[in-house]
Amino acid sequence: TECEKEPGSLLWIFVMVGNIVRGMGETPIMPLGISYLEDFAKAENSPFYLACLHTATVVGPFLGLLLASFCAELFVDIGSVGADEVTITATDARWVGAWWLGILICALLNLLVGIPFWFLPKSLVKEGETNEPEEASEKSVAPLQENDKNGTKQTMYDFIPFLKALFHNPVYMLFICITVLQFSAFDGMISFMPKYLEQQFGKSASDAIFLIGVYNLPVLCVGYFSGGLFMKKFKINIYQAANIAFWVSLLEYLLYFAAYWTVCDTSPVAGLTVSYQ
Repeated sequence: TECEKEPGSLLWIFVMVGNIVRGMGETPIMPLGISYLEDFAKAENSPFYLACLHTATVVGPFLGLLLASFCAELFVDIGSVGADEVTITATDARWVGAWWLGILICALLNLLVGIPFWFLPKSLVKEGETNEPEEASEKSVAPLQENDKNGTKQTMYDFIPFLKALFHNPVYMLFICITVLQFSAFDGMISFMPKYLEQQFGKSASDAIFLIGVYNLPVLCVGYFSGGLFMKKFKINIYQAANIAFWVSLLEYLLYFAAYWTVCDTSPVAGLTVSYQ
């Protein structure tokens, strides 16, 4: 007898490579964008601009979740299979939404949004300062070009010692640990909460994704924007900002602990909480 081959596909490799390329393109936006703002903005306006930048990073996932909710209502083989041929609904466990459609739409939008970045100037006049005379700027072009070449070589040699110095900086490492913990909690909620809503409340994948986006991300936008506006208005320094962040985070964790007393009864799941009989 001939061996039967199990159905499989290597197309997931294309999805993985696509996500790697997307991550490589999106990663420089935050560090370089923050440096861009810090270099050319006033000290009192910088927190507000950073808050606007972080707010935009939350608006994106919010719109993405809305798009995912729409795509999840469409059958995965849309365009090749007629709607009358699909005999299951979106609430069925066998339903697979058109997950690939959102990737294509976002890829096209990323390409269009990336075009204006080509027209950003290499350098800006710092906010609140006047332009330098043209003669002075022309004279400084040649020294700046030489300094850029020498600075690039020097940066390559200084990268490892600078990285070691960062790892020995307790404030920097503490901030990294806090960021990892916060994103771990947020990513866990984004990953598992939709499935919990589906199982516990009988929601479809589309409704669960929509609820996650509506309930969580707009609140983050309000927090980022109001925090930056608060720091700009009252000119909060780094020490005061650290104190505010500590007490607000402590209040946040205490509120999260209250979730342990709001547990609902687990819905019966065949093969998990109840037998198949």
